[in-house]
Amino acid sequence: MALTIGIDIGGTKVAAGVVDEDGKILESLQRPTPADNPELVAGTVAEVVKDLASRHEVEAVGVGAAGFVDETRSIVRFAPNLAWREEPLQRKVAELVGLPVVVENDANATVWGEYRFGAGRGETHVVCVTVGTGIGGGVVLDGALYRGRWGMGGELGHMQTVPEGKLCGCGNLGCWEQYASGNALVAEARRLATADPGRAATLLAIAGGTPEQIDGAEITDAARDGDPVALEAFDWLAGWLAQGLADLAAVLDPGCFIMGGGVSRAADLWLDRVRERYAEKLTGRGHRPLAAIRTAELGPAAGLVGAADLARMP
Repeated sequence: MALTIGIDIGGTKVAAGVVDEDGKILESLQRPTPADNPELVAGTVAEVVKDLASRHEVEAVGVGAAGFVDETRSIVRFAPNLAWREEPLQRKVAELVGLPVVVENDANATVWGEYRFGAGRGETHVVCVTVGTGIGGGVVLDGALYRGRWGMGGELGHMQTVPEGKLCGCGNLGCWEQYASGNALVAEARRLATADPGRAATLLAIAGGTPEQIDGAEITDAARDGDPVALEAFDWLAGWLAQGLADLAAVLDPGCFIMGGGVSRAADLWLDRVRERYAEKLTGRGHRPLAAIRTAELGPAAGLVGAADLARMP
């Protein structure tokens, strides 16, 4: 059975694993990411590949990187967390490890992993939305990963949802992730708690007494304890998520949305509400099938598994 190595390069760690053709991770390991010196990242990737390859017979390497990867799946054009600019990552890693190497955007690798081995199995048109600090995403259309002409498609979090809205870290105004991400959830809960601390008594008690100390985990705990402000913040988040999914459905018409990322761990607090509101906001509602909305199955391993599987493809 052909084995490949999948790599997931994050801002703090490089995760690697040997993956078989069924998406099973046979061995995995991690190294710190030398984020302050992007020139050392290729060397770190090579170290973990050589370590794993010394114990497994592997055929290729797939690398998932958080950034804009070009149409040839070799150059990282831009990566905000690692300061990569026109980085020839594929060539550098291939020269160091002596194996075929493919580089892919990390969110694209994630949707591919879920499509092949997770919540998207059996589907042909899948949109994956990762809800964390911001919003990431990836698209599979008619069984193929959609990358766009220049390899930079799928940046779902940066759809302009509110014209002249909140300033986004990308430099534009009103991006979807400013209203439907983990950061947005925290900002809304803090706003509500500041406006009416009496309603947020449970949330504030969990957070240490001040709105500025509220974080996502505390909002989740308070919501499960019935705090009305925490519940309202999740309801607000659900509305914005549903709006974005309805907009995506109007363009892409997927059979399935997969919701991943850190906020998906609290899906019991918002997923059903997203489904309800999505049905209300969908263009042509009542006259078209509703896409399934599911939570991701592979968790943080999805990008690694997806990158490894993409390495098998020509």
